Amino acid sequence: MADRDIDDLVAEWVREEIQALSAYHVPEAEGVIKLDAMENPYTWPPEMRQAWLERLRQVDVNRYPHPQAPALKEALHRSMAIPDGMGLVLGNGSDELIQMLAMTVGGPGRTILSPEPGFVMYRMIAVFLGMEYVGVPLRADDFSLDTDALLAAIDRERPALLFLAYPNNPTGNLFDAGALERVLDAAPGLVVIDEAYAPFTDASFLPRLGEWPNLVVMRTVSKLGLAGLRLGLLAGPAAWLDQVEKTRLPYNINVLTQVSATFALEHGGLFRRQTAAIRSERQRLFEALSRLPGLRAWPSEANFILVRVTAGDASELHRRLRERGVLVKNLHGSHPLLEQCLRLTVGTPEENDTLLTALAGSLGEASG
Repeated sequence: MADRDIDDLVAEWVREEIQALSAYHVPEAEGVIKLDAMENPYTWPPEMRQAWLERLRQVDVNRYPHPQAPALKEALHRSMAIPDGMGLVLGNGSDELIQMLAMTVGGPGRTILSPEPGFVMYRMIAVFLGMEYVGVPLRADDFSLDTDALLAAIDRERPALLFLAYPNNPTGNLFDAGALERVLDAAPGLVVIDEAYAPFTDASFLPRLGEWPNLVVMRTVSKLGLAGLRLGLLAGPAAWLDQVEKTRLPYNINVLTQVSATFALEHGGLFRRQTAAIRSERQRLFEALSRLPGLRAWPSEANFILVRVTAGDASELHRRLRERGVLVKNLHGSHPLLEQCLRLTVGTPEENDTLLTALAGSLGEASG
């Protein structure tokens, strides 16, 4: 064995689908304004931070956390107005919940289906677990749902799991609620409405849990302002959640996350004010972007705005922005419908002003 080549061993034993993947890349952001990851740009005031530290001082980390996190679940039920009778499964971010859902309903010949472009982890986790993945393209002009194409794919593929991001990432738009109702009626398997960006829109299917036997709703506290805690939640009928719970690894929500998230949810007013500020800045930023020559911006119901570079090259503009100290997400090459597109997270007013100045200067250089 000692004389065998390690590359040959990897090639023999690592699944070909995994070898073909690229690992999820997170760029270094030190020293730049970070507008690439849809984070809440606001931190906590000093008095709240001090109260949080006092709470943490009471935590013993030599014991495992509570496996069911009952205090945190109660806080989530209350703060998000989850309908009575609906249960919760918690995950280490939405990513783990997507994996748990796929493990629950996966198997040979079973398919995950989702509109595209969409959240990349739907496809990646399907590959991780050896499931088929089918993406149904959105309409090219406005990224709206192609309902007829989606219904045809549902009839053809009979997916075990169907993900619908509401609002959608990376396009920022809400799909038509009536179209989603038709999808729920037609889907043979489980439909997950992913409401990761719920704080930034007034639309939600959460209050409608129970209207369809195959509906569950997934959320995260990351976009609310708690991205560092890595906490996602899945809400729905116990009949589904009891099965998903079986795939949850023991103690997956650590004690610091349980205590910190419960504490944060007691201060909902702060996060509502921050969310309102982000929504206001989103509109101001969209209007300013719409006036910049060489860009097309799409309206958004999330905390980011998708733009297309109509005069120049998105990758070059991305590089120029970074040189000016602003990091955004380059989506060019990730999907045919995202050709020459960048995704811009809504930051603070000062960060957004810096972004706009950097954009104007970079676009001017490109056209000069």
